[in-house]
Amino acid sequence: MPKNTKCRKISGLPGQFGFAPTDSVADDAVQITFDEFETIRLLDKEGLTQEQCAKKMGVARTTVTAMYESARKKIATVLVEGRSLIISGGNVKFDISQKSFLKNLKEKGDKTMRIAVTYENGEIFQHFGHTEKFKVYDVENGKVVNEEIVDTNGQGHGALAGFLFGGKVDTLICGGIGGGAQAALRDAGIRLYGGVSGSADMAVNALLTGKLDYDPNVMCNHHGEGHTCGDHHSESHSCGSHCGH
Repeated sequence: MPKNTKCRKISGLPGQFGFAPTDSVADDAVQITFDEFETIRLLDKEGLTQEQCAKKMGVARTTVTAMYESARKKIATVLVEGRSLIISGGNVKFDISQKSFLKNLKEKGDKTMRIAVTYENGEIFQHFGHTEKFKVYDVENGKVVNEEIVDTNGQGHGALAGFLFGGKVDTLICGGIGGGAQAALRDAGIRLYGGVSGSADMAVNALLTGKLDYDPNVMCNHHGEGHTCGDHHSESHSCGSHCGH
């Protein structure tokens, strides 16, 4: 049987979920997991020691060493062989201790389904990567029991996907959304209903009654973000290896 690994704390998600060579897009992309990415961020960018990094991530120093060496080898492969890089997956949980906008959310019940909608003036905001607010609906027994409008202080796709992940959101309703953010939400077990417009409240009601009109092949075309959804159908994914969600 596979060995159970301890869940690793991460303080956020990357601002970009992938990189590609300028002269071509390779099919055999290299994948770095979110926890491996976190070791690169903490050790190389923030200048922490491996002991400090291990404490922040809630794992042993030897685990940090192994993840860091794995990440650097993958990055070297990308640079030397000219391959694409994808940042996705990993056995992680989101550390919300420093995220004040998440602390504003009501505690989620064990039997509660949490739906988030990209939000602006009562309508579904059409560009996920630029949304400044989510309207969050808590649903129990098929009925909305709590509604909150939350200012995310979003700084791009990573911060927004991190908000959904850390806020224990089960379902996202939005307009356009890029492929990298879709992959991050899929890895977190968050169901996606994209390509939806109009009233946020009406969309949630339509979802709860099985009448929501959405596009399973939604793409984000804002500022040239032409990322397609591929084969991501929102109802076919589970939480995977993420813990605490």
